[in-house]
Amino acid sequence: MSRIGKSPVAIPDGVTVEIKDNVVTVKGKLGELSQEFSEITVKNEDGTIVLERPTEGKDHKSKHGLYRALINNMIEGVTNGWTKELELVGVGYRASNQGQKLDLAVGFSHNIVMDIAPEVKVETISEKGKNPKVKLTSHDKQLVGQVAAKIRGFRKPEPYKGKGIKFVGEQLRRKAGKSA
Repeated sequence: MSRIGKSPVAIPDGVTVEIKDNVVTVKGKLGELSQEFSEITVKNEDGTIVLERPTEGKDHKSKHGLYRALINNMIEGVTNGWTKELELVGVGYRASNQGQKLDLAVGFSHNIVMDIAPEVKVETISEKGKNPKVKLTSHDKQLVGQVAAKIRGFRKPEPYKGKGIKFVGEQLRRKAGKSA
């Protein structure tokens, strides 16, 4: 039995969950999210969401835990929101934003200008003596992760000096340089 799948999801105050035709819609103070589900039955029982699977097959077991985690992330997102922070490590690396346009200077001949999705709030933090940071906030966990991964993909951290765009708190695997 899936340990994650069998635990119920509590619905906090101010959040409404609607289940209709295999589509779960969650509305809260930060926004609205919906997700389509198949093969797993989703029930709303006295302020908690309970998921049940029809058989003990491998496919149903894996979807049981996955869908429970997705619903939990949706509820967490519309109540508190999700945040990812990226750090630009390198000499001359800069980040700035004008509204939803993110402007990155990461060592290429031209700056990278990226349009951020309207659901994601972008903020750049530049302090003297510290690496610039890009802070992404939204109610959709998948979208925040996808945008953060796209930004990190422009200049992944390299293993020798650690230069590049990395997540705040990410441990990089460092390599020794050539030994003379």
